[in-house]
Amino acid sequence: MSSLSVILITKNEAANIRSCLESVAWADEIVVVDSGSTDDTVALAKQMGARVYEHDWPGFGPQKNRALGYASKDWIFSIDADERVTPELRAEIEQAIRDAKFDSYYCPRLSQFCGQFVRHCGWYPDYVLRLFKRGKGHFSDSLVHERVLLQGHTHKLKGQLLHYSYLTPDDVERKVEHYSTSAAQQMFQAGKRANLAGALLSAGWAFVRTYLMRLGVLDGMAGWRVSCMNARTTYLKYRKLALLVSQ
Repeated sequence: MSSLSVILITKNEAANIRSCLESVAWADEIVVVDSGSTDDTVALAKQMGARVYEHDWPGFGPQKNRALGYASKDWIFSIDADERVTPELRAEIEQAIRDAKFDSYYCPRLSQFCGQFVRHCGWYPDYVLRLFKRGKGHFSDSLVHERVLLQGHTHKLKGQLLHYSYLTPDDVERKVEHYSTSAAQQMFQAGKRANLAGALLSAGWAFVRTYLMRLGVLDGMAGWRVSCMNARTTYLKYRKLALLVSQ
């Protein structure tokens, strides 16, 4: 019988970590890499039976590769602290591991925004590659929006991965600032440039694409707020990039 390692990275996830780990408690091994939590994240993860390692913060991709390096089982399932594996997805994961017909599997992710699940805005079905054979994949070195670089054949599962990504307006603002800063740094390192006019045009296009082209309007107020968030994140990303260029 093949075995499964669940891996995740954390920082100050005390509000999420218990529910997340409860949803994957059936795995053979849980590996957590923490980057300086000042709340109870580490203690709670250890209470839940996870193996916890503490490191500095090199960016999302490098940190997930650290977690991957600690995993020892045949299969890897990567999860974020604000995600939950549903019973239906668990059953599919276990079946996929038993059958081993493919080297990796995508999961459809359903995300919540301030209390409402969002089914448009380009958010659903948000297929994310999370299950793969150890040795068949690793994460890109991206500071943000990392992805699994895969060798072999892949397939899609049907069970949903629930994503409680934006719980409150304060949480939205915190993540907008964090992701826009990381994205600006990544673009700067790649040699990209930006100016204020470009930032404004890109932000406007992000809103139109999310609200109209990706039917965010059908999600009501949540769709409007997600579209505004995408526009603000895009604007800040390019504005921060312009500031980096000017230094």
